[in-house]
Amino acid sequence: MAKQNRQTISYLTRRFREVGLNPNARHGQNFLIDLNLIELLANSAKLTPDDVVLEIGTGTGSLTALLASQAARVITVEIDGYLYQMAREELEDFSNVTMLRQDALKNKNRFDSRVIEAVHQALAEVDGSVFKLAANLPYNVATPIISNLLRCEIIPASMTVTIQKELADRIMAGPNSKDYGALSVWIQSLCDVELIRVMSPKVFWPRPKVESAILHIEHRPDKRSQIPDVEFFHQFVRSMFFHRRKFLRSVAVAAFKNQLTKPQVDEVLDEMGLGPDARTEQLSVGQMQKMCELFRLRLAE
Repeated sequence: MAKQNRQTISYLTRRFREVGLNPNARHGQNFLIDLNLIELLANSAKLTPDDVVLEIGTGTGSLTALLASQAARVITVEIDGYLYQMAREELEDFSNVTMLRQDALKNKNRFDSRVIEAVHQALAEVDGSVFKLAANLPYNVATPIISNLLRCEIIPASMTVTIQKELADRIMAGPNSKDYGALSVWIQSLCDVELIRVMSPKVFWPRPKVESAILHIEHRPDKRSQIPDVEFFHQFVRSMFFHRRKFLRSVAVAAFKNQLTKPQVDEVLDEMGLGPDARTEQLSVGQMQKMCELFRLRLAE
């Protein structure tokens, strides 16, 4: 297991120098070089020998090795060809690791089918297996990965990720705050969220310009079951925050244009006890869910 401890700044700079490369900013490459934090991320995922783990951003394979030592299967995805080759050397002794060299996303709204198929196959091979995400996520794809996994045909029981602190703030934000938005409502409606650790730029190489955070997101099927139409709710929340500075009534009228009349929109807002100066960002997660269902039922009439 000594290989997993190689992701230090001296190791990374030497390995990159050997192949004549620099980290690729376009792919959001910032390597976590504090070995204790790599272990904290792995331990916070609460893995068992029956788990199937998806990792987005293999990097040099340091976290992958830790995950593979604790879980039944690891599917790890790396878009960079050179990093893929480096990680293959590090992970050659792990028979339970499946490496994919590709983008994890087909587009910003959907995962690549090959990633989902690999997870399906691993789950089928392990009796009683549980699907989880654990990753030092590339900053440039963190939001669509977290958001889209909650809409996938297979939903992870948990997501333990390193992301920008700014994104963590948005996920955990409450009403009447600058960070509160569609992502806050979407994730909090389906999950419990725990902030594990805030990290300074100095624990990464190259150093990013912002703080990062380890976040543990636990999917709650009981919360999901309270939302009659999850896909409708997802679209509704996005549309309600599309023009966050406008009054809620005008946003709702625009969102349901050619579907509901203005009087019908007003009926919903009246039932919610919302006046003409109400704004979406003032509503709690529960209020957003209630308003969504009222609009959904109006559309079904």
